[in-house]
Amino acid sequence: MIQPTLYKIREHGYFGFINAEGQVVIEPQFLEVGEFSGDFTSARLNGQWALLDRIGRLYVRRLYRAVGAFHHGLARVQVVQAWGYIDNRGREVMQPIFDEAGNFSEGMAAVTFEGGSGFIDTEGEFRIKPIFSGAGNYHQGLAPVGVNGLWGYIDAKGKLAIQPQWDIALPFQNQVALIVKDGRWGLINRSGAETVIPQFEFVKGFVQGEFFDGMALAFRDGKYGFVNDLGEIAVEPMFDMAGDFGEGLALVEINGAYGYIDKTGKLVILPKFEDAGVFSEGLAQVRSNGKWGYIDTEGKISIPAIYDGANPFKDGLALTVIDGKWQYIRKTQEVVWREL
Repeated sequence: MIQPTLYKIREHGYFGFINAEGQVVIEPQFLEVGEFSGDFTSARLNGQWALLDRIGRLYVRRLYRAVGAFHHGLARVQVVQAWGYIDNRGREVMQPIFDEAGNFSEGMAAVTFEGGSGFIDTEGEFRIKPIFSGAGNYHQGLAPVGVNGLWGYIDAKGKLAIQPQWDIALPFQNQVALIVKDGRWGLINRSGAETVIPQFEFVKGFVQGEFFDGMALAFRDGKYGFVNDLGEIAVEPMFDMAGDFGEGLALVEINGAYGYIDKTGKLVILPKFEDAGVFSEGLAQVRSNGKWGYIDTEGKISIPAIYDGANPFKDGLALTVIDGKWQYIRKTQEVVWREL
């Protein structure tokens, strides 16, 4: 069952949550909170983190340095330097004994134990022994692993399916995976063939090779373009700056102004904004004359630029800022909650 969205709010420096009607469901009382993933998020107490549920109950059997999201009913947690797992009642079902621990995927999680990486099941038993130099999540039966300084992929039984040949290899996304050779990244398909040879550079502050709406940013020779999750260069790098795709459109910068392209690279909204964001629920936030508003997918102003800050819409609401104060609005500009 998909739970209704809860929205983070701030009052007097403390954080809580409201529902889509603007009703406070968790009073602002925490110095820091995460975003809800399913039934849980985390809240910071005395510099450590505790599990927080949707009705504001804290699970404080133990405080943690970090709390991850739940997958397969388990969340990874860190105590000092070691990692373990808790269930959805906050009980430690696997003691923090791992040097590193990943999220569960396809019934297994990649962990590092006593210097070696392998995979455990949801009972904490090693399904694939920790014999690798590194490991990542499974996706459709394949997981990246490091062997003698190079990375390849194993199948669900731990047998090599794609021979180690890259400096780094990341988990598959759809039918492609990002691989790195000599400091440049490219893409392979599920048979291990390089569909995009390593050629793109890493840019500090940008997520590399992560697909949004089937497209991923790619940077080469000072310009931005896109690759798609079919393993193709969809838009050759030609833009001064670019952002992630959403609803078939991505922001690009041309001569200091921002507009939007489609997945073929065609300019569909002319670059006339000072800054811009990602499309979500039919709208994207754009800045004009120092203020933020929203446009529709045809580039028409939907909400006037009157805000000091604006975030994408999520399930009907968007976080905006006026005079340093948070407020959530609907697409009609109705304010459903405002910071005191």
